[in-house]
Amino acid sequence: MIPVADRWFETQRIDDDITLLWEPHVIPLMRCNIWHVRGASRDLMIDTGMGIASLKDAARHLLDKQVTAVATHTHADHIGSHCEFEHCLVHKAEADNLKAPTERGTLLYSDFSQDEVVKIRVAGYDIDGDLITALPHAGYDLRSYRIHPANVTEIVDEGDVVDIGSRRFEVLHLPGHSPGSIGLWEAASGTLFSGDALYDGPLLDEIDGADIPTYVKTMKRLRDLPVRVVHAGHDPSFGRERLVELCNAYLAKRA
Repeated sequence: MIPVADRWFETQRIDDDITLLWEPHVIPLMRCNIWHVRGASRDLMIDTGMGIASLKDAARHLLDKQVTAVATHTHADHIGSHCEFEHCLVHKAEADNLKAPTERGTLLYSDFSQDEVVKIRVAGYDIDGDLITALPHAGYDLRSYRIHPANVTEIVDEGDVVDIGSRRFEVLHLPGHSPGSIGLWEAASGTLFSGDALYDGPLLDEIDGADIPTYVKTMKRLRDLPVRVVHAGHDPSFGRERLVELCNAYLAKRA
């Protein structure tokens, strides 16, 4: 029997502007980093997790102005709670999927093909069984889980600027993991929100929609970026030295 969680989200204050939220009862493969970024005129919620429990309720203490929910890409673990926000931002290549999510990725038990299971295990993830290790509340039915359509209000491409008053982020198109993967780059502080284009864990480049030659180009681009800190879509944040190591390791494997 799956236990009931005391609470669904955990939070960690990174600095005055940035707070990390995550879902500890989601398995590592699907446990997305959710980044709240405070601005003077609006806030950002960069990715929104699985949507199993209300992110908006869990982050209520952080939300005191208009929020734009950013989709670094539209895999299920990153857009589950976008439907809770009035304003959503996504790259043009994946806007349709945020507006009308596909049925795939709407189950909380493993729905991967055997071929995908093998590839994901080889990459370094265990995906046996359910995708969650606890229920958000008593009586929750795993079969009721769905990714709901979101209200897409901002469609972006390479070079667009996301201005939140006190901070300005440039949109970097970083395909490879998915066609419309993006990062948000703040040159003034050397801060990159990288989504799943780069994180300090097993990268998935053989799943549906991924493209290895494109990913190689993205890695070369990221390796040259003068970052100070990378806040990624999964796993811990890291600095430039680790970024170069991760890029070089990927290029050695794939290039």
